[in-house]
Amino acid sequence: MSSSASAAAPARPRFPFWAQVLTGLAVGVVLGFVAREFAIGWLTVTLTTVGSIFVQLLRVLVVPLVLTALIVSITQLRKVTNAARLAVQTLLWFAITALISVAIGLTIGLLTNPGASASIGTEGAKAVATQGTWLDFLKSLVPGNILGLEVSSQASNTAGAIAVSSSLSFNVLQLVVVGIGLGAAALAVGDRAKPFITFTESLLEVSQKLVWWVIRLAPIGSAALIGKAVASYGWDLLAPLGVFTLDVYVGCALVLFGLYPLLLKLNGLSVRRFFAGAWEAIVFAFVSRSSIGTLPLTQSVTINKLGVQREYASFAVPLGATTKMDGCAAIYPALAAITVAQLFGIQLDFSDYLLIAFVAVVGSAATAGLTGAVVMLTLTLSTLGLPLEGVGLLLAIDPILDMARTATNVAGQALVPTIVAKRNGILDQERYDGVTASEPAHDAVPQPVGA
Repeated sequence: MSSSASAAAPARPRFPFWAQVLTGLAVGVVLGFVAREFAIGWLTVTLTTVGSIFVQLLRVLVVPLVLTALIVSITQLRKVTNAARLAVQTLLWFAITALISVAIGLTIGLLTNPGASASIGTEGAKAVATQGTWLDFLKSLVPGNILGLEVSSQASNTAGAIAVSSSLSFNVLQLVVVGIGLGAAALAVGDRAKPFITFTESLLEVSQKLVWWVIRLAPIGSAALIGKAVASYGWDLLAPLGVFTLDVYVGCALVLFGLYPLLLKLNGLSVRRFFAGAWEAIVFAFVSRSSIGTLPLTQSVTINKLGVQREYASFAVPLGATTKMDGCAAIYPALAAITVAQLFGIQLDFSDYLLIAFVAVVGSAATAGLTGAVVMLTLTLSTLGLPLEGVGLLLAIDPILDMARTATNVAGQALVPTIVAKRNGILDQERYDGVTASEPAHDAVPQPVGA
């Protein structure tokens, strides 16, 4: 009996995906150190180029992936009992965890005074070009077109000739609005929308397959990204803001390994099993610095390893990838606001801290799941009336900080659907506990060829 069962069981991969990514991370650190210590310019350029290509490949797939994922997720809700209650509870848990996370960030900032400890001047500080205000946030909710695409033009004067170049970009928040609107409209139309829903589901499958091909390159991409970070952002750059950098990592660690385990325990879930299931997505988020780029992997582990019902996870995880940002929208803005205020000698009072918490809970959608948190930070600073020039002082080390922030974001995006599913009796407990094997799927975690 045991021998036949053993023979039927799939062989464990000799070199699992998360181990490949961590190996790439280690190789990248070594290459970055070598490039920096021995001033090997071509190596730095190579690491930068490869890392940029990897991130760009993820970015180019964001529009079809997010749009189709949200449309399908909304239409899938018709198959879920008490869908409205699940949606409300999901948003409520997003807000609860964000509120606790921002409180952790504020507490660390008040205890350590990161701005007072910084050895950096404010004389040459300049405001960044990309900024966010509440008016901009509200205006950004209204899509300019069906794909949320934006065209920007830039004029340059070369040898007396004026050249104008245009480029396309996209607003992920507008994509969310468009996706939810199209999904809701398809539900309202009913049977006549079936061809549209079927087409969208097929397009989502194709988009996910493309993303999985890119994710297979993660070991190489992670080596390049971390290598470039080490080569470009050595301790000489981190040292002036060392306390702030440490605060961000400590804050993310407290949320990731303190708050989340506590919530799991309070809901009768194994902490070890959660991290065993979500670890691959967390590691990939750390190196890719993109919640949306990690979306297919997050959704896969949430369904196949954490046991969340597919129809509900298809709604909650994409929504979380665009609005659930405990790292970028809660911990980081809280610490950054305190740091900027101290750098410019501005005293914050209790009402200011309440405003920071309000922005973290309500404005987190402005972060939009892409690398970096500049929009959310400028939104926070402008709400408090703090100098936006402070953003420029923190921007140089942002890639180093963004890795921990994004890993925290993605862990929360898998955590909330798991907790909500558990509280509503739709969690596959045996799958969560590892009693039953993960179901095979086209979007299973990529393994080495031949494994």
